[in-house]
Amino acid sequence: MRETLAKDPYNIVITGVGGQGNVMASRVLSNMLVRKGFKVTIGETFGMSQRGGSVMSHIRVSSAFVWSPQIPKGGADLIVAIEPIEAIRVLAGYGNRSVKVLVNLRPIYPVGVITGEEEYPSAETIRATVTALAAEARFLAATEEAIRIGNPILGNIVMIGAVAGLGVLPIDRELFERVIRDGMPAARVEDNLRAFAIGEASVALKSPLPQGEEQNLREPNRTVLENVSKFSWKEVKR
Repeated sequence: MRETLAKDPYNIVITGVGGQGNVMASRVLSNMLVRKGFKVTIGETFGMSQRGGSVMSHIRVSSAFVWSPQIPKGGADLIVAIEPIEAIRVLAGYGNRSVKVLVNLRPIYPVGVITGEEEYPSAETIRATVTALAAEARFLAATEEAIRIGNPILGNIVMIGAVAGLGVLPIDRELFERVIRDGMPAARVEDNLRAFAIGEASVALKSPLPQGEEQNLREPNRTVLENVSKFSWKEVKR
């Protein structure tokens, strides 16, 4: 486990749709970093989060200063997307040539897709677009893994485990366990530890795309970018 930040401040965006545990994930990760002695600020924006609206948390981590909670446009170092289209939406605003991205591939369909008025991009298109916009991208079946554990909401913890596995922050399973045991009923601890371990292992075992394949995916799909900006999760059906 690394002991220092790759840059200071280190800017993280955790994004998803209401009901996926986005806020919980951001607070668990922030708590871990505070316990490592870093100064952490959190800024949260909510769509209609109780009904499936977009939710985005900005986390700014520093060894020396307390920064404003709003990450500047184009200033993200790491994007953690619990919903795949939100990865593209956030990359369009906060991405840059060095940003790393973790994406949960389980979609939540906006109402326009459910009614047939809009088309949700395929998994292949999402992979290609995210890869074109990021320096490094990893894709996980976090929700499916959480369902196997017995609770789909644990996809958020799978994603936090993936952050640890990526090795870009000074966090590990031991630190996560301390945070979870202090802040959660004992009956839920083991499932959270399993989810974290799955996410950590799934990223640690995977390598970025080979250089040739990566270059083939470096041109973003402009149509997808335009369509994503129109999606709304209001009145989404679960």
